Amino acid sequence: MTIDVLVVDDSAVVRQVLSGVLNEAPDINVYATASDPIFAQQQMQKKWPDVILLDIEMPRMDGLTFLRHLMHEKPTPVIICSSLAEKGAELTLQALSAGAIDVITKPQLGVKDFLLEAKHLLWQTVRGAAGAHVSRRASMGADIKKAAPVMPAVADLVSMTATTDSIIVIGTSTGGTQALEEILSKIPRTCPGIAVVQHMPEKFTAAFAKRLDGLCEVDVKEAESGDRLIPGRVLIAPGGHHLEVQRSGAQYIAKVFRGPSVNRHCPSVDVLFRSAARAAGRNAMGIIMTGMGDDGARGLLEMRQVGCRTIAQDEQSCIVFGMPKEAINLGAAKEVMPLSQIPAVLGGKA
Repeated sequence: MTIDVLVVDDSAVVRQVLSGVLNEAPDINVYATASDPIFAQQQMQKKWPDVILLDIEMPRMDGLTFLRHLMHEKPTPVIICSSLAEKGAELTLQALSAGAIDVITKPQLGVKDFLLEAKHLLWQTVRGAAGAHVSRRASMGADIKKAAPVMPAVADLVSMTATTDSIIVIGTSTGGTQALEEILSKIPRTCPGIAVVQHMPEKFTAAFAKRLDGLCEVDVKEAESGDRLIPGRVLIAPGGHHLEVQRSGAQYIAKVFRGPSVNRHCPSVDVLFRSAARAAGRNAMGIIMTGMGDDGARGLLEMRQVGCRTIAQDEQSCIVFGMPKEAINLGAAKEVMPLSQIPAVLGGKA
């Protein structure tokens, strides 16, 4: 089966190189390109694509507006081709929240050489997108604001004390930004400390953590070495760095470091899960969610083998049922559940 792709980018060089690179794959066909969303809509009237590669900053109509219209009218797998610049990172996060399923970063200089070198990643990303479950997405609402900090009630303090020795580690990839937004925005400040690996490039994770922090009752930040995993705090692994959990007396501490890719990823879910198994044993819980590939499956198995509660997101609620499927096949997941049930688990109610 051939995957029909539409490339929408205002750079003629990017359109040409992406088309050439993708058409080298025997199962991918770039049937059309467009310099902006208006031209893209004309091409889509002739033939609807299986996957769209979309730039964000374009003339006549920006990519974000086009994406929102598309996800409302006819949800289609969209991969964002984004600049690594800080402004690009913020817009890309908005696009992921609006329904895009993955992002390919392109440097501001040397784009042609970069795309030629990254062709296998491009092929893999397009293939994963073609099999993704895309649906109409209700907006989380930009008006959701974090409540002003208040003194916790006595009952909350008791609950926080009771969860001090427990931690939760979460691993996710393609579709994970939406899934994390969905679950973390629904959990209370009394939840155990949480460490997250979301496969994401450098410069994006800080903006992603900041966005989540504004949407959630819990505190969300990009992890730094020495950060404590405490109730009501979520630490996001920085792009380009691994995140481990270490034990220091009765406390759990984050360790952030550069290292070689594991399962083609840095940060790697396996690195986080294995560290949680070592540092916390049965006091840790591991959750693997939507994503391509098998990163995290073996680490989750190690967690289960030391007595941790281990959970995989089910196929129906995953955008890409890759990582959870591998974990289930390996016997690493003790439980399988839909995304909608995970907030109750994080909050200690299930």
